[in-house]
Amino acid sequence: MSIEARFRLDYPAFSLDVDLQMPGRGVSALFGHSGSGKTTCLRCVAGLEKAATAYLAVNGEVWQDSERGLFLPPHKRAIGYVFQEANLFEHLSVRRNLTYGMKRVPRDQHRVELRQAVDLLGIDHLLERMPRNLSGGERQRVGMARALLTSPKLLLMDEPLAALDLKRKAEILPYLERLHDELDIPILYVSHSPDEVARLADHLVLLEGGRVLASGPVGATLARTDLPTSLLEDAGVVIDGHVLGHDADYGLLSVGLPGTDLGIRLAHAALAQGRALRIKVQARDVSLSLERQAHSSILNVLPATVAEIVDTDNPAHRLVKLDVAGTPLLARITRFSHDQLGLKPGLPVWAQIKSVALLA
Repeated sequence: MSIEARFRLDYPAFSLDVDLQMPGRGVSALFGHSGSGKTTCLRCVAGLEKAATAYLAVNGEVWQDSERGLFLPPHKRAIGYVFQEANLFEHLSVRRNLTYGMKRVPRDQHRVELRQAVDLLGIDHLLERMPRNLSGGERQRVGMARALLTSPKLLLMDEPLAALDLKRKAEILPYLERLHDELDIPILYVSHSPDEVARLADHLVLLEGGRVLASGPVGATLARTDLPTSLLEDAGVVIDGHVLGHDADYGLLSVGLPGTDLGIRLAHAALAQGRALRIKVQARDVSLSLERQAHSSILNVLPATVAEIVDTDNPAHRLVKLDVAGTPLLARITRFSHDQLGLKPGLPVWAQIKSVALLA
């Protein structure tokens, strides 16, 4: 179960040269600044750009191989494509927009039924409305449902939240998580938002200047200190943990770290014991101490070992990578604090986590 994609495409002022192997299930995010090649790569996968040198195989099906002269045109590739704008047929109701996409798929090849798509995207109450009467977030949910109803073997999403305000984004993100959790359809998700990637992605591809800087599991890749992502203001790590328990008196949820009995507490309502969830800890929210502080308002203090220390783009700061029983953390501290503590790889410290974000 894998997606193999190799494309070489040259323009006068830009070239794309990528060689990727991504998981054949879950969400793989193509991440990078504007102009890094994310959308061009996605269009090559869709067949909308025909690279001179190319190979594309989706879970064992070869869709493109320039060496053999094989090129499936876009309409013969089992893809669903969600753009930044939903591009609905304005003269058709929501229901007819959805059923339109189903017509190209033989009945015996339907992998997603109308009722399933409607329930997943929460649009049952919109079926008889016309597109002009939908909000931006509602239009995108309808567009996603329409893409699903083509019964794709691969779902492509090109910054589907980019045109929405923060409120509409917050409304749609839970539905994207449902697609991830409840459908066995791999998703390639283009984004330049670190928060979206941290929340949704299983696998991260970091692009810059049409080249692949890194490709790997999202947690391990975001924890790398040799990548530009570690220099972002909101740099941090994502941790896939599980619910240990809940303190009803104080309203604190305990999240277990993988492979250890250590946990992180955060203010949240009770969730089912053992439930898998994801948290993010930003580097700016982690401070270090050589001794455990007995009296502090900081809720989470974990034993850690200094794994790596790197310079940042600000000479007044250092980025410290920590190992917490096998789970990586990043801490951005001042160079003064670094020198005062005498930090070096292998040194045991206490990681003081000031804030934790629950992502899913």
